[in-house]
Amino acid sequence: MKTKTLLTGGTVVSMDPAVGDLVRGDVLIEDGVIVEVAERVDAPDAEVIDATDRIVMPGFVDNHRHSWQTAFRGVGADWTFPEWALAMHRTVKPHYRPEDVYASTLLGRLEALHSGVTTMLDWYHVAGSHEHEDAAVAALRDAPGRSIFCLGAGWGTPDPVDADVRRVRSDLAGDGLVTMALGLRGPEATGMDAVARELKLAAELGLRTSLHVDGDGASGGDGTRRPVADLHEQGLLRDTTTFVHGNGISDEELRMLADAGSSLSVSPDVELKMGFGWPMTGRASAAGLRPTLSVDDVPSVGGDMFSTMRTAFAVQRGLDGGLRSRDLLEFTTVEAARSCGLDTRTGTLAPGKDADIILLRTDDLTVFPVTDPVATIVSAGHPGLVDTVLVAGHVVKRDGVLVGADLPALRTRLLESRNRIAATAGVPLDGTWRPRPVPE
Repeated sequence: MKTKTLLTGGTVVSMDPAVGDLVRGDVLIEDGVIVEVAERVDAPDAEVIDATDRIVMPGFVDNHRHSWQTAFRGVGADWTFPEWALAMHRTVKPHYRPEDVYASTLLGRLEALHSGVTTMLDWYHVAGSHEHEDAAVAALRDAPGRSIFCLGAGWGTPDPVDADVRRVRSDLAGDGLVTMALGLRGPEATGMDAVARELKLAAELGLRTSLHVDGDGASGGDGTRRPVADLHEQGLLRDTTTFVHGNGISDEELRMLADAGSSLSVSPDVELKMGFGWPMTGRASAAGLRPTLSVDDVPSVGGDMFSTMRTAFAVQRGLDGGLRSRDLLEFTTVEAARSCGLDTRTGTLAPGKDADIILLRTDDLTVFPVTDPVATIVSAGHPGLVDTVLVAGHVVKRDGVLVGADLPALRTRLLESRNRIAATAGVPLDGTWRPRPVPE
């Protein structure tokens, strides 16, 4: 017997040109899949969710977040990138146990769901053992979202990485809610031969890849460091790779990415605060490359896509007047879904898509009256508006509350984890921690 759910009476922002936006519309879901989007849908046998005074839209897609750092939320708000790297990777990471990875990953993924992120790529580079990796996967499975475990190959596990990647892949071989991607270290860390081997392995296993990259143009360099051009010369650009950040790479390199069909993930808050340079949204768009947006890490910035969109929007408008509200919403829905290889399943509200849907309150005083729904979401949206969240048709947040999550117990567990790691690492938690990298 089919299960049916009808979202009725909401303002539908479908992000699908063929469906369009509806001032008043209904969305019918059968067995987790959208079957109809229209002004009125007659489904007397469906469970009804009243979407009156709600915007009904696709869930956000965050294609780059390091959720293992959730326990240290906010401590790095004033840090530069070298300070963050010293603190997270060289100071606290060595003291993470598998249970710490689990607690941070689970709370981080639930936070993302709470703020309307139905799909999230968890870029994992805290590996100390196979047990650490397994704990991260278990946490993603225990959170009722669509998640991609992006294994940062070689970050703490032995080289070559083939056996480790194959081991995790064997556990994530299906196409369920938790799938897998491969996080590349890149040519500067491993050399071109290793990048080529890992790309070949990813292709064999059917994995998309993600790679942090930047040029030296943003930091006043002479432009001689051209990582994308180097990969291009070796024939290593793929339409299955998402390049993260990209600050300082040249316009020519951006066109190379566009020609290859690669994706670009911009984390505007982190990039601006840590000194990476201006976000690449405008330059990428001018080069024919539709960017996507991501949070990155919550020790430094907030974990919601509303603030991420707002930063990217305001900065780009200040730089050149470019981008419109709908561009930002595309960057965090359909374009981000495409970068994850999930655009046939999620990212828009259209018949045949999985029902990854969020309902945003329009009667909240912080946004009322909502005259232009898209502009309101981008310019004034916030997690407090997220009333209901569905993933593959299942309600995982209802009336502003996550369903089935024992948050008091999880909060206690995360605090115990953070406090133990901090005590072992010898770092204060009173707001005075300022890592001091040694100049090279």
